[in-house]
Amino acid sequence: MLVLSQDVFNERSGTVIAVALTSQSQRAGFPLALELTSVGLPRRSWVKIGQVRTLSVQRIGQAIGRASPEETARVIEGLNEIVGG
Repeated sequence: MLVLSQDVFNERSGTVIAVALTSQSQRAGFPLALELTSVGLPRRSWVKIGQVRTLSVQRIGQAIGRASPEETARVIEGLNEIVGG
């Protein structure tokens, strides 16, 4: 999962807003999927932008990487395209 919500939201609400990740190559391009390149994950990974989740912070494990601000902005841009924002 790629957590999109800010730390202050996560702490106060007890939840995170996240999008799914996959290591399976995606045929759909942006805005439905975006390959992450700056995260430092052990395998090539793609964000499945249309698969948004709200999860309890208790279900989130240790961070294993971090998306760049530019990649995070592209994910949010893709969400805006999908929902018409």
